[in-house]
Amino acid sequence: MSVSFIRVDDRMIHGQTCTRWAKEYPCDGLIAVNDKAAANPVLKNAYKAASGKKTFVWTVEDFIKKADKVLNSDTRYFLITKNPIDMKKILVDAGIQTGIDTVIIGPCNDREGSVKLGNNQSITQEEADALEQLTKAHYKVKFALLPDVSIGAWDDFKSKFGY
Repeated sequence: MSVSFIRVDDRMIHGQTCTRWAKEYPCDGLIAVNDKAAANPVLKNAYKAASGKKTFVWTVEDFIKKADKVLNSDTRYFLITKNPIDMKKILVDAGIQTGIDTVIIGPCNDREGSVKLGNNQSITQEEADALEQLTKAHYKVKFALLPDVSIGAWDDFKSKFGY
């Protein structure tokens, strides 16, 4: 399979994603999935310029349509969404099997209605619902800004959201 790493990161593509995580999980390219970013040419070009790797910025629908081509490619990609809800749409709702069983939750900014779990890691109830659905679909969910900076797994926090 040609997805080597799955991450939720509200910044999507930035230097840490490409350098630190690529040491742990080799990749040749990045696929950032977010409807708003895919529709914004300026944002799309900024993301493409940020990595130095082959980079695509697609809508959720585009990724679902192109998933077979991605999974059958010789190129190893990071699959990154801006939020857990989009990741759930891809992995649970569309049932796309990447061969990767862990979803890494990176930076999620503090915002109104969110619960702070750790430094720069806050999620809303709707995002928590998506994480719970991911775990029910047999994905491990781990909160980690960097490979060696983890605050724990979904099981450590789900009681804050009624699970």
